[in-house]
Amino acid sequence: MNMTEFLRAASKRERAEVAERCDTTVPYLYQLAGRHRNAGVPLAARIEAHTADLASRTQGRLCEVPGRTLVLHPEQYKSPVPEDA
Repeated sequence: MNMTEFLRAASKRERAEVAERCDTTVPYLYQLAGRHRNAGVPLAARIEAHTADLASRTQGRLCEVPGRTLVLHPEQYKSPVPEDA
């Protein structure tokens, strides 16, 4: 699931929760989704981890957002979420 799909499927409260836990804002998440901005590796890792955590509580309605899709150089990104998660 990419960031655009995640934001579309998430409720207002869920979007706010992800933004707060990632120490950013919902409008900035929308900028990342629209590719108007690229996340730094630490922010991308937080987004991946927190969207995975939220997705685990939604019975399959949401999926994690891979951090590598949010950074400028995905080859330099290392996921904080284990592959088997």
